[in-house]
Amino acid sequence: MFELINPRLLVVVAACWVLGYAFKQTPRVPDWSIVYTVVVLAVVFAVGLLGWSVETVIQGILAGAFAVFGHQAVKQAKKGGE
Repeated sequence: MFELINPRLLVVVAACWVLGYAFKQTPRVPDWSIVYTVVVLAVVFAVGLLGWSVETVIQGILAGAFAVFGHQAVKQAKKGGE
């Protein structure tokens, strides 16, 4: 996965992970909307860092998806064999 994402966007992955956690802690933000919000923000951040192109949009989507996937992987690992 790391080979698919531009290394300059790893900061976007980290920022999206933190923002996703913050959204999860916010009662007025429905859980179903967090994934979409994180991905949209990742695309916006990616375009801001790399400039507009179709590849940048795809990179943003990948960064957002990786942030969500990473969070879920850690969450499920902590949950263990419950």
